[in-house]
Amino acid sequence: MPETLIIFDIDGTLLHSNRVDSQCFAQAYELVFKKPFPTIDWRQYPHVTDTTIFNTVIQQHFGRQASEEDIQRQLDCFVGLLTENRRKDPQQFAEVPDAKNMIEKLIDDDRFVIGIATGGWMRPATLKLNHIGIPTEHLHMSFADGKETREEIINSSIQSAKQHQNNFNRIVYVGDAVWDVQTTRTMQLNFIGIRINGDREVLLREGASHVIENYRDYSQFLQFVETAKVPSLSSKIQQ
Repeated sequence: MPETLIIFDIDGTLLHSNRVDSQCFAQAYELVFKKPFPTIDWRQYPHVTDTTIFNTVIQQHFGRQASEEDIQRQLDCFVGLLTENRRKDPQQFAEVPDAKNMIEKLIDDDRFVIGIATGGWMRPATLKLNHIGIPTEHLHMSFADGKETREEIINSSIQSAKQHQNNFNRIVYVGDAVWDVQTTRTMQLNFIGIRINGDREVLLREGASHVIENYRDYSQFLQFVETAKVPSLSSKIQQ
């Protein structure tokens, strides 16, 4: 029976798309709502999810909550821009080395159940997963649609997986950003960091115990799955 649930972020974790994704999100907003997008420094928002970011900017500009129609207009334009950019320059959406192969191996290994939990909305997220050929039919996926916090999103993926398997001896989240470390520390989840540009210290300073650059060393990844820890606040303070 599966013993370990491994949950992955998408952008910066499975594919190189953070920069173009952020630019397309802001460009879509400006095209649809005719207002300057405040900042793509996501740390400036209460929560790093598409729902919270979008709601915050709509509130700032129009003094109201975003409607479902607002969200759909933003999504239509955002997905259109992502599709256009992907067609013009597919390398902007390049797979993190061996991510697809690694996911496929994990799916085939009875010891593991695999999830996706991303701060992005479902439509753009699945577009990117499909672009690099990651199979999604066996993944317990959760997105920002209707959810404001990353904790809600990760919990949704966990609950979906628990419907498949009553409980797990171990849960590990794999992500690339400072807010991923902070979220897993709050939730007391084991964490593996990935920094595809090699700047491992960004996550180590936050208390991550393990940081990789890609998935080429599958045996090392499995070792880290077994030994990764909840990010330590004391480690952050010491560094």
